[in-house]
Amino acid sequence: MNNMNKRETQLILNELGIIPNKRLGQNFLFDKTIVKKIILESQISEDEVILEIGPGLGALTEELLKFSKKVYAYEIDFKLFQYLKDKFSQIENIEVINEDILKANIPPHNIIVSNIPYSITGPIFEKVFYNEKPPRGILIIENSIAERIFIQNKYKDFSRITVSFNAFMIPVKKYNISRLKFFPAPRIDLSLIIVKPRENLNPFLLSDKNRAFFLRFIAGIMPYKNKNIVNAISLFLKNEKVINFPKPKILQYLKNQNINNEKVTKFKVDELVKLSKLIFELIYESPSI
Repeated sequence: MNNMNKRETQLILNELGIIPNKRLGQNFLFDKTIVKKIILESQISEDEVILEIGPGLGALTEELLKFSKKVYAYEIDFKLFQYLKDKFSQIENIEVINEDILKANIPPHNIIVSNIPYSITGPIFEKVFYNEKPPRGILIIENSIAERIFIQNKYKDFSRITVSFNAFMIPVKKYNISRLKFFPAPRIDLSLIIVKPRENLNPFLLSDKNRAFFLRFIAGIMPYKNKNIVNAISLFLKNEKVINFPKPKILQYLKNQNINNEKVTKFKVDELVKLSKLIFELIYESPSI
């Protein structure tokens, strides 16, 4: 087990001439107990391929390599990339990649295990999880986001990320993680989350075009979650510059589909996926209502 501690982390960063960059989310995990917890919860099998985003100094990477077939480690900081390339130069089952994960063509993988940059959690979720075959995930993220993901049956507390994430993934476990186990310590509370892909993804979400619409739809109606669904949809369509469907027609269309004009907060995740499909068909496939 890696014995790197806070002091050693600081020394290595000083030697590399690296001042932790808040914009890049550079908070370096140094606590071996947390690393051990992550490995235990990951339940990695020897034939699995791991994606790690932001490996930093490789405290977690070093352990992931012991249990997996391959690790793809994406590090955007060039000095850290060079450090990791040298550190793991004799290891065959790792590829360290100096690239922005949000712009990368990520190789196939089974699982993502990462202390991800907190400032781009949403875009990373969309890149990694919101697709036809998402991987399992063991991630350290901001606690406030973790709480929104793990909301169970409290529909009035749903947010955009609650609905989007739960349409593709199933939250399994959540643990609070001390921010003092990182250098520098972030100003936010943290959680370790374990998530897995849904076994039966709604067929509407299997195409790129449909998924993009679903994510726009959820982003468009959730700011109006305390309004009735017809009003929220009307505002969404207005923002989409779709002008052919006034509220009475939307109301009638929903009635024809046996959907009541209730507040957005009354709808469950799966119901909102179904609703996005209906609105997609209304806009792009229906000649009239």
